[in-house]
Amino acid sequence: MKPALQLRISQQLTMTPQLQQAIRLLLMPVTELNTQLEQLLAENMMLEAEEPEAAPAEMEAHEPTGSSVGDSDAGDAESDPWNTGDDPVEAAPEPSVNEDMDSLLWNETSGGGTSFDDDDGRPEASDRSSETLHAHLMWQLETEHFSAREFSVGEALIDAIDDAGYLTESLPSILEMLDPAADYTLAEIEQTLLKVQALDPAGIGARDLGECLRIQLQQLDPEEPGRELALAITQDGLDLVAEQQYAMLRRRLSVSEEDLNTALALIRHCNPKPGLTIHPAPADYIVPDVYVRKRQGRWQVDLNRSVTPRLKVNQEYANLVRGDSAHTVLRNQLQEARWLVRSLEIRDDTLLKVATCIVERQSEFLDRGDEAMRPMVLKDVAELVGMHESTISRVTTNKYMYTPRGVFEFRHFFSSQVTGNDGSEQSSTAIRARIRRLISQEDPASPLSDSQLAALLAKENIKVARRTVAKYREAMQIEPSSERKRRRRLTASS
Repeated sequence: MKPALQLRISQQLTMTPQLQQAIRLLLMPVTELNTQLEQLLAENMMLEAEEPEAAPAEMEAHEPTGSSVGDSDAGDAESDPWNTGDDPVEAAPEPSVNEDMDSLLWNETSGGGTSFDDDDGRPEASDRSSETLHAHLMWQLETEHFSAREFSVGEALIDAIDDAGYLTESLPSILEMLDPAADYTLAEIEQTLLKVQALDPAGIGARDLGECLRIQLQQLDPEEPGRELALAITQDGLDLVAEQQYAMLRRRLSVSEEDLNTALALIRHCNPKPGLTIHPAPADYIVPDVYVRKRQGRWQVDLNRSVTPRLKVNQEYANLVRGDSAHTVLRNQLQEARWLVRSLEIRDDTLLKVATCIVERQSEFLDRGDEAMRPMVLKDVAELVGMHESTISRVTTNKYMYTPRGVFEFRHFFSSQVTGNDGSEQSSTAIRARIRRLISQEDPASPLSDSQLAALLAKENIKVARRTVAKYREAMQIEPSSERKRRRRLTASS
């Protein structure tokens, strides 16, 4: 062997400091970006802020800096300065519990609502910092050891769990919701329910209060004093606990007062509504990144310049250090200032370009509402603006759009699609809106069942399964037909 020289040519993606800074700025919501810029202004003497533009309410009197839907350059493909080759991230409602017992044993806790994913494939892992109970359970279902069949059953079980954490459907009813061709059995559903009940929070998926307490008590050490007696009380004694008939309860169970008190203490440490321990984090104050208005029959997209300072390089200081190699610190600050200004320009251009593309595709939604929402995924926008899907994912995360119909996150406009009988494509958002409309127009004396809703949608060339209708209805926190009929009957009688 002897030493030799070899020449090899290869390509390698390098994350320059400028690119890292640009991506970091793009990820920031407008409030966080504003804080970051204020800090940089204080640290870098080469930066200065321009006078802020007029507030949104005053912008009508000025020529806006924005883009109109339909502009010839709105969808031009440009080189993507953000493209790092990253993988894209695709875009994103109680059996009755004895209230008297709640007031005697536990303090009520507040909780949040639930949300449902679309039925096309497995749902994505959610952002657990603000997840709902449904998302929290689905995340565990995906990460625990569930077979493919158990996953399908577990998803149906989780869909039937309410905000408090209770299973609201009977197991035979859940069996009917599953695909008949898969030949699921009642025993299979019962076995999967046991695995779901082992998820967090403890007590989830119970069919009544007694079972909820037993699930939590069974997780205690078998040697825990009072555990077995507490389990016995949940089987045949909660009625006497609610009525505070402790002497009768001691006689029924043949136990001492001390043992009874020990067992009751364990029960009081259980949570009667475990689902309420999982709830979304409080919503932050939302500042829109862009404004959408209709001017002269065209939708106009404007950047929100009123809250974020526009930065520029201080030319007086820049001229002082030009050609002077002695001021190294100032020259470095000048270079950083130029990078930052350029990064902000790229951020603004990217936001405006993506927002304009979204508005162009969803203009019918802005005109007519949810039923006119078109199906759209990240790839659709990426192809139109000539960028990578990962770039579009960054742009649509925590970015908000003010429209005449309300403030929406960019991701609100992305949804899966359902192919109609006539070959047309329908957005899942539009299907939810149609279900809401059909229910609002139903005969109060004879509410529409999920099967009837599916049949009516089929007449509109929207082919969806009954279970999908049920999932969309529950996502909108609309009761089933039996509950709507019972509630209206009670309202009429009162």
